[in-house]
Amino acid sequence: VWEVPEEQLRPGFVQHTLGYPLQSSPLDSTFGGSFLYHMQPNLVVMGLVVGLDYKNPYLNPYQEFQRWKLHPEIKKHIQGGSCISYGARTLNEGGLHALPKLTFKGGALVGCSAGTLNSVKIKGSHLALKSGMLCAEAVFDVLTESFADAVAETEELDPTEPRLEAVSYEKRLNESWVHKELFRVRNCHAAFKYGLAPGLAYAGLSTFVTRGREPWTLRNAQRDCDKTEPASAHQPIAYPKPDGVITFDLLSNLQRSGTNHDHDQPSHLVVKPALAAVEDGKNPEGSLKKYGGPETRFCPAGVYEYNDKDELVINAQNCVHCKTCSIKTPNEAIEWCVPEGGGGPAYQVM
Repeated sequence: VWEVPEEQLRPGFVQHTLGYPLQSSPLDSTFGGSFLYHMQPNLVVMGLVVGLDYKNPYLNPYQEFQRWKLHPEIKKHIQGGSCISYGARTLNEGGLHALPKLTFKGGALVGCSAGTLNSVKIKGSHLALKSGMLCAEAVFDVLTESFADAVAETEELDPTEPRLEAVSYEKRLNESWVHKELFRVRNCHAAFKYGLAPGLAYAGLSTFVTRGREPWTLRNAQRDCDKTEPASAHQPIAYPKPDGVITFDLLSNLQRSGTNHDHDQPSHLVVKPALAAVEDGKNPEGSLKKYGGPETRFCPAGVYEYNDKDELVINAQNCVHCKTCSIKTPNEAIEWCVPEGGGGPAYQVM
């Protein structure tokens, strides 16, 4: 988030882009794009989305974001301003095909926890709100039908009362406009695996003509971590040095997230024992030797680094809880646990 001179602001301005810096040719299969919004009184909100199914282990999403800001059509929006906030998170853009079972005894998955994001529009708040409303209706029905006394009235929990499951929530969602909107774009994201141009063509056809009614389904058969190719198949990427005005080094930006954790608490980021390298019992198996340690590049908070003994160092106190490491580390070797209460980023205007 940037503060810019008010005379430079164009309230309501919305810009979404594809291409630079992630795609350099019509058949480039690296998925991603950018967003840029002008908001009153003098804020510019901007960001870069990078699909975690990218192949090149040397790709650094944070550095791609810095490079994107140097494009003349982007730079002009923030020139003369100052960056006031920074953050990062993983977007679950799998869409309709990636929605899990939404209910279980005693709980349910709603909004972004379930994956109700329209990746074509890069919008999900309206879907999240509606899913929450539908879930609330289902929960109300199951509670009133159970003839159980309300905790709000008794002010105590009945240990003999069984846990209930609001199974009608999923049915309500599938019959709502939430499902219709997600169905319409169900194959769009997956189409970009064929390249930028084929993905755009398919997304246009599916969104405006077939509206998701294609007689086929484009499914994802691999985890994002399994799509990373060995480092030997790629060359390291040379990124421009930060200028301290438009672009910044990672740790300088990290302080703008306000992230904080008690340094005495156990690390909430650990290498799964079954996936640790046999020779040291700590490093993710094969990550450094085969893939060049991609966790040192995809993490937007500088949590992971290797020391001069090639030992993985986890700076858990830097974590902004984006969850990328639990998805993109080779073999999903990092386990993200819930840290002690109160820890994490302190976003103010994001």
